[in-house]
Amino acid sequence: MNDRFEVPGRLRNTSLALIAVGVLALIGGAVTLLSGHDVEKARFWAVLLHNSVFFTLITTVSIFIMAAASLAQGGWIVTYRRVTEAIGANVWIFASILAVIMFLIVFTVRDAHGVNPIYKWVTPGNDKILLGKKPFLNPGMFVGFTLVFLGLWAWFGRKFRALSLAQENAPKNDTKIYWIVFRLSGIFLFVYALSQMSTAPWLWIMSVQPHWYSTLFSWYTFASAFVSGMSLILLWVVYLKNQGNLQLVTTEHMHDLGKFMFAFSIFWTYLWFAQYMLIWYSNQPDETFYFKMRQQGPYAVLFYANFIINFCMPILILMARPSKRNYFTVTFMAMVIIFGHWVDYYQMIMPGPLGADWHINWYEIGIFMGFAGILIFTVSRTLAKSSLIPFNNLLLKESIAHLS
Repeated sequence: MNDRFEVPGRLRNTSLALIAVGVLALIGGAVTLLSGHDVEKARFWAVLLHNSVFFTLITTVSIFIMAAASLAQGGWIVTYRRVTEAIGANVWIFASILAVIMFLIVFTVRDAHGVNPIYKWVTPGNDKILLGKKPFLNPGMFVGFTLVFLGLWAWFGRKFRALSLAQENAPKNDTKIYWIVFRLSGIFLFVYALSQMSTAPWLWIMSVQPHWYSTLFSWYTFASAFVSGMSLILLWVVYLKNQGNLQLVTTEHMHDLGKFMFAFSIFWTYLWFAQYMLIWYSNQPDETFYFKMRQQGPYAVLFYANFIINFCMPILILMARPSKRNYFTVTFMAMVIIFGHWVDYYQMIMPGPLGADWHINWYEIGIFMGFAGILIFTVSRTLAKSSLIPFNNLLLKESIAHLS
């Protein structure tokens, strides 16, 4: 069986159209900078930061899933492993965009008063709290950690795909590459634990409101990214099956993806509530202002929409076993979850630089569409470069015989 994917003209044109919309939105947003209004300048950069962080983190999840499955010697993922490889192999693109945006923000963006509107710790002034955090929150640490984290994520994403393709040309039943991947998976999970599950969200997201902090924040952002990344994988699997590819993927595999979407929606909710409950119950001024602005202030509609979309809908729709085996239902919920957690990341970032002056209109949607177009274009091209069946993978037979 030679399961090759050819990028349909309609998909290619759609991705290019989305990229064009994103470029036009970027140009339109840049024009607003000429107005000289500090709020518009902050909004321009905050939207770019929001989308670049979101797309980088949800694509990196594919590398995490590959590494976790390889370390656990799990065969359930093998029949659609090429999808996770294609997404992970393109992390370097979003990582590069993210690095450029963040470094421009740190080193060039200032408002009329000379203050950085996104990362206020860059220009701390006489703020005692920011000065106290300066040993960690400073441009040198920010650049150093960012380059190391993004560079390692990008390298592992490309390396795992290269090793998978090399396995096809290895002698039958040869285990050399298998154990190389096994060892690299352990190293990546260690790197991921020190980056995504620890330092990176502190620097990139939490420091947008540097007076506030939460020890649960990194896990919270991980859960949000993970369920979005799993939903992204499911959308690609369903699309490829509709194109006549991935014939080895069965309802059992789809059921597993649906279970991950359901389970990590609940996990995200647990972390959401744990962070909220502990901070609100303690009623400490340095912490509760974060939720006061979101729950009782101008972002209240997003606060409650976030909970409804990311918890109520998954638990009501995906709890039943038949719903996780229905292609329409899981596809619909995957799109809902990705949108819901895009809103979740919007809530994490925007109140810091924008305060009460927020809105979602053509610029926010246009930039999101541009990033989505880049994702579709790059992943589809990567998928078309090799067979969608990882021939000679030692666990392929186990994956074919997989039952939920």
